[in-house]
Amino acid sequence: MKAQTTISGVNPQQVPYKTVYTGAEIPGIGLGTFGSDRYSGEEVAEAVKDAIALGYRHIDCAAAYGNEHLIGPALQAAMAAGVAREDLWITSKLWNTMHDEGDVLLACAQTLKHLQLDYLDLYLIHWPFPNNHAPGASAHARDPHAVPYIHERYMKTWRQMERLVKAGLVKHIGTSNMTIPKLELLLRDAVIKPACNEMELHPHFQQPEFFDFLIKNDIVPIGYAPIGSPERPKRDKTETDTVVIEDPVIVNIARRLNVHPAVVCIKWAVQRGQVPIPFSAYRAQYLSNLQAVVQDPLTDDEMQAIAGIDKNCRLIKGVVFLWEHAKGWEDLWDLDGVIAS
Repeated sequence: MKAQTTISGVNPQQVPYKTVYTGAEIPGIGLGTFGSDRYSGEEVAEAVKDAIALGYRHIDCAAAYGNEHLIGPALQAAMAAGVAREDLWITSKLWNTMHDEGDVLLACAQTLKHLQLDYLDLYLIHWPFPNNHAPGASAHARDPHAVPYIHERYMKTWRQMERLVKAGLVKHIGTSNMTIPKLELLLRDAVIKPACNEMELHPHFQQPEFFDFLIKNDIVPIGYAPIGSPERPKRDKTETDTVVIEDPVIVNIARRLNVHPAVVCIKWAVQRGQVPIPFSAYRAQYLSNLQAVVQDPLTDDEMQAIAGIDKNCRLIKGVVFLWEHAKGWEDLWDLDGVIAS
């Protein structure tokens, strides 16, 4: 059944939602705000304002993107135009340099000031390491102070995240770029468990074991790079990467539906049960992504066909966060089931 669409976009009440363990509902698609080095903060902010007007209610931000101070006025403009704050789901992320116990509240307060909000719906720890990189860093850049994952240190940061919930500054807290072994430790020790985990998810990197782990533990999977991040920074591109939107299975489904292959990736993500976070600064693209989740669902056979093309191709490898003596990017992701040290 076709969704009701007008020149103003999609009725947000038709967009599917996922329910987090508190009972709160998170819109089933969000607009990313990482403009990489290709879009200015002003372009991203304008896309946010227009996307909300078209029906988006979920905006995924981060301090590290350097544009929250511009997104704040866009959010205010959307609310002045009649969108209620409680109908928006706004996510932000704690950057790696702010993991120390005394910095978490400061970082959250700065984000709230920039976004011009009283609270966040979701606040994530962006990476499980306090390791940093300069904006635009190359794949060979290394933080001389970088360290591997240290659970006791992470839990000190998490305790401060829990304090933000108790203070009413954030509604939910969560994780990003985690692994099963790390999350198992967090679930063991957390007082307030993570509501969501944000991770790379697309048809060529489906992470079925991790996905099932999250569902089993009532953690909503949020998927970044849902169409394979073709505009990701150069440091995250390697010769072995595959291109999701050129996959024959995806292309053939797109032909049947007469849509761009990226739209098929968004449909697959939502029907699978994750929350995709695509980004585009172009109205036609972010509108078609939103329309994708409310019309022309993929068939069961098409879902099964896409499930069979998982190439286990991680695109965002995180090499800039490696520490001395790390063997390679694989150490960031605990591929053997053991947390690397």
